[in-house]
Parts: sequence; C-alpha cells; structure tokens
Amino acid sequence: MSSTRVLILGALLAGPHHGYEVRKKLQLWGVEHWANVAFGSIYHALTKLSQEGLVEVVEGGKGGKTVYAITDEGQAEFRGQLDGYWRQIMPIVDPFLVAITFMDQLPKAELLAAIRERREILQAGFAMAERALATDHRKGAPRHVDEALRLTSAEFRAQFEWLEDVAGRVERGEVP
Repeated sequence: MSSTRVLILGALLAGPHHGYEVRKKLQLWGVEHWANVAFGSIYHALTKLSQEGLVEVVEGGKGGKTVYAITDEGQAEFRGQLDGYWRQIMPIVDPFLVAITFMDQLPKAELLAAIRERREILQAGFAMAERALATDHRKGAPRHVDEALRLTSAEFRAQFEWLEDVAGRVERGEVP
C-alpha cells in the first residue's frame, strides 16, 4: 500500500471527511515536503479505497460533496501498514544514488559543477522545510507531525555535508 493511501486512511481516523478536507489536513501536516503526495490523486485514492472496502461513503455525491469514513477493515489495514513502517528498513529510492555510481563518467569540472548545483538545491530544500516548520499555517497541526519535516531537514543537511566532503575529495583527485 502506498504512503498516500496510508496518509488518507490516517486522516480519516479522526472522523468522516470529504476529499477537500482530507487534502487540507495533509497540507496542514506538511506532507508535500516529506512525502510523495500528489494532491490531485487524493480523490482517485478515496474512490479506490472505497471500492476495496477500506473506506465507505457516508454521505454525498451528485451536487454535494462525497464524505468518506474509514471502515473497520480500513483501520486494520492502516494499523498493519503503520506497524510495518515502524519495523522495516526500506531503501530510499533516490536516482541520485545512480548518479553517484557513475560519477566517474563525468569530467572533473562537470562533476564539481553538478555537486555545487546539488548543494544549492539541497540548501533550498532545507530552507523550505525550515520555513514550513515556522509558518503560521502550521498552527493546528499536531506537534508530532513536525518531526517528519525535522527528519527531512536532517536528511538534506546530511547529504549537503556529504557533498561538501566528496567535493574536497574530487578536487584532490581521491574520487572517483
């Protein structure tokens, strides 16, 4: 089950919501900064979850907004997935790891330019996560949800520090 589907089920734990309310809750949690959520896919996912019996339509449709509630089966699925997320170490699939694998295929100047550019991108991502933690729209978000943003910031910072180190090693001719 995708993270988006688990996030939607989790959003419905507090009670029935229509798709827009689910979206607003996920935005309040800042998931666009740390999860691969396409907000337009929420409505499709709600329909699919309904077809699978994990959520049910409790009101709406035709002219009104469709309101969904999580079912007992959906709660069991959510708890099972959540348990698995805590206990499994999954590789973070990042195409950057492929780029590292083939860093020897770039001329030194081009590799150093790519490293500098990636560091700038990471700095921007770090700043975005920090701003998200500090903005007023976060008021009302559960404090524990901010931990995902803090972890994202820490991951950006770790990669930035690694890039600084590898840039020095590339310049000295130690890598690749």
